[in-house]
Amino acid sequence: MSLMQHTALELGRMIRSGEIRAVSAVRAALDAVEKKDPELNSFITVDGERALSQAEQAEKKIRSGELTGPLSGVPMAVKDNLCTEGLETTCGSAMLRGYVPAYSATAVRLLMEAGAVLIGKTNMDEFGMGNTSGTSACGAVRNPRNTCHVPGGSSGGSCAAVAAGLVPYALGTDTGGSIRQPCSFCGVAGIKPTYGTVSRYGLIAYGSSLEQIGPIAGNISDCAAVLETIAAHDPLDSTSVRRRDTHFTEALFDDVRGMKIGIPKDWLGEGLDREVRAAVLDAGARLTERGAVVREFDLGLLDYAAAAYYVIACAEAGSNLSRFDGVRYGMRAKDYRGIDDMYRRSRTEGFGAEVKRRIMLGSFVLSAGYYDAYYRKAQQVRRLIKNSFDEAFARYDVILGPVAPTVAPKMTEQTDDRVQKYLGDIYTVSANLAGIPGISLPVGVHSSGPPIGVQLLGNCFEERTLIRAAYSLEQACGRRGNG
Repeated sequence: MSLMQHTALELGRMIRSGEIRAVSAVRAALDAVEKKDPELNSFITVDGERALSQAEQAEKKIRSGELTGPLSGVPMAVKDNLCTEGLETTCGSAMLRGYVPAYSATAVRLLMEAGAVLIGKTNMDEFGMGNTSGTSACGAVRNPRNTCHVPGGSSGGSCAAVAAGLVPYALGTDTGGSIRQPCSFCGVAGIKPTYGTVSRYGLIAYGSSLEQIGPIAGNISDCAAVLETIAAHDPLDSTSVRRRDTHFTEALFDDVRGMKIGIPKDWLGEGLDREVRAAVLDAGARLTERGAVVREFDLGLLDYAAAAYYVIACAEAGSNLSRFDGVRYGMRAKDYRGIDDMYRRSRTEGFGAEVKRRIMLGSFVLSAGYYDAYYRKAQQVRRLIKNSFDEAFARYDVILGPVAPTVAPKMTEQTDDRVQKYLGDIYTVSANLAGIPGISLPVGVHSSGPPIGVQLLGNCFEERTLIRAAYSLEQACGRRGNG
């Protein structure tokens, strides 16, 4: 049995007990990457020498008693929009090719301080803009469950690396479902925490009011352990929240008796694949068998969620990406005449088509004469969506539903209809607009082959309730980890 077939927590226990060395685990991960990743393209950067050095240091600290955490010595990967000191960070874009940060994102730093070993940076849709991991300047990622299918996006590289057994866990980011959707497509688990739970310092921003960093792993237990490590107040992030209830691994017990779970009726209607719908209802039935009270209800506002999300996300993207101008860092055009021409050529050459499209949309909705008609209205709809969730959570502890309308499509079946592509996020974007936590986990396999995932949503700062429900559902489905 390959070491990479073990879960992160199993590897951690084996390393701490002396059964295996951290260096051996890291070498196993590097060997797996070398063997499998040429077909998957899930990594942009791999630094084996640095990883082995980190593993040696972790071993010394484990033996001296300085490191005692569950992830000490365990290899991991990080999405390439999270800054890593001394290691290239590109966001999957030609604009940042060659950029080496002088600091690490807080979430990455906390994991490293806990003894985690960074293998490398994972591929992604350029600046997080996409839902297939096909807009990367470094090439498209392929789904390890079937390389003819997309892995989902934008955290497709992290999800593919975990699903393929290259690393036991990875970090991703979720702006409108970018952890949950690729987890569903690749058959792994992932958590989008409540906004403010994990510091965004060192995350190269796409939509600042929407995105959160979260864990991706083979099972809920590993996700809970990683989230417990990275959830901390950070004075470097003004949106960071000081919480005392971040002992998420304490919620890993199989007991949902009396828990009230709601399934939105409007999430089960037209446009949802028949087998995905059946999987959601079956997940509800499994939770009912374990003592939960499961009911269908009307959530509302589904038809407006995607429109409001893309107006707000594109507006924030246009603002955030204005800093990439070829002056301070990143790519600069070689031939230009004057400063204005340098800006224009650098951004034209550095950004891909999808990023340009969203910058243009963002500039439009923020422009004079259209701000009230689009951006202000989208923010008002956002408030209504949050109110709708508040009303739902007054009656239910957890909301259960699909992650995406379909399972992972084939790479050859991707549509050029942008609106149709954007509607693929219809079930996930509401959680980001409301700032609430969500979990995606696999519950079955579609007759066409790809995995089927469902998502569980909870009220703000109720990750422990959400983890307990997800863990019980995972146990009911008989799942242990990736592979």
